[in-house]
Amino acid sequence: MNATLFLDLSEQVTIPEDGTISRTLYQDATLKAVLFGFAAGQELSEHTASMPAIMHFIQGEARVTLGTDVVDARPDTWVHMPAHLSHSIYAKTAVVMLLLLLKGGNAA
Repeated sequence: MNATLFLDLSEQVTIPEDGTISRTLYQDATLKAVLFGFAAGQELSEHTASMPAIMHFIQGEARVTLGTDVVDARPDTWVHMPAHLSHSIYAKTAVVMLLLLLKGGNAA
């Protein structure tokens, strides 16, 4: 099999008791897939990315700031962000999130 397969993404990362962990699951010339685990109360402070990205929340609840908008993410929340959009994440509970960085241009 030449495919990359994960039957349960939440099993691919162990959330630390107090911290954040990330694990690159896949990377090629057009895509980088990074799985994050956030302990409750952890925050990824405001920043931007030089490329479009997708956040897919797998488990837990988080407050997500997207520019001037604030949303409450829960399991199965999916967000597409254009390049250079300021954003931050605050984990209200333990969170597992898949980040897809879309290399080489704007995604449709």
